[in-house]
Amino acid sequence: MSMPFYVPPEQVMKDRADFARKGIARGRSVVVVGYDRGIAFVAENPSRALHKVSEIYDRIAFAAVGRYNEFESLRVAGIRYADLRGYSYDRTDVTARALANTYAQTLGAVFTQESKPFEIEIVVAEVGADSDSDQIFRLTYDGSVADERGFVAMGGASDAAEERLGTGWRPGMTLSEVLRLAVDVLGAGENGERRDLDEAQLEVAVLDRDRPRRSFRRIVGPLLTRLLGEPRETTDAPAGLLGAESTAPEPDSSGGSPSPGSPEAP
Repeated sequence: MSMPFYVPPEQVMKDRADFARKGIARGRSVVVVGYDRGIAFVAENPSRALHKVSEIYDRIAFAAVGRYNEFESLRVAGIRYADLRGYSYDRTDVTARALANTYAQTLGAVFTQESKPFEIEIVVAEVGADSDSDQIFRLTYDGSVADERGFVAMGGASDAAEERLGTGWRPGMTLSEVLRLAVDVLGAGENGERRDLDEAQLEVAVLDRDRPRRSFRRIVGPLLTRLLGEPRETTDAPAGLLGAESTAPEPDSSGGSPSPGSPEAP
């Protein structure tokens, strides 16, 4: 009887990690960065149907890079988890920390038990009553969880992107300032070349702590154009930076208003 081919467990884990990292690096980057009134999400994503950024619950959002079918399954599972927990207990019992722990268990189990790991990285963010209570959790393909402060970049050349974010970001920046910084980071190539990204190539959303209950809001159209082109000396606008447009609930793809926590149409 032939003996099975032996591979050291350390080599198996290393091969899986290398496989997942290569898949993630091929994807376009996502930047999550805090600003004076919440948390902004900026992704290089020309698709208007397949979102990298989504609402999970009242004050919680989700962003991901990698294989769409894999992180979409986690997004939908997170919405179901949040809806069930909020219905069974209380809406305040749904937290980004609990959701991140649940995602970490799933990712860790897939990484160690399945034949192929998930080729994804995700961020779960929750906006608090002030900037000090904002929470940003980054989860990698193997289930590792990191509590990030201020900003995080995923996908592509994420190390170089985070270095540029660390140089340009400071607490208390306005939404217009962090959006321009994020676009500048996304447009920087690995070899020093620059790419100009316009609104059609971007997916932008925010968790705005000033919005009643449901904080998630997509930034599109003329509002995005105005924020990206706003002169620096006028960015210290009063509380109406998003204008009257930000006070209405965001319509879903069917033209109606989505129910709280409902998944968006792919």
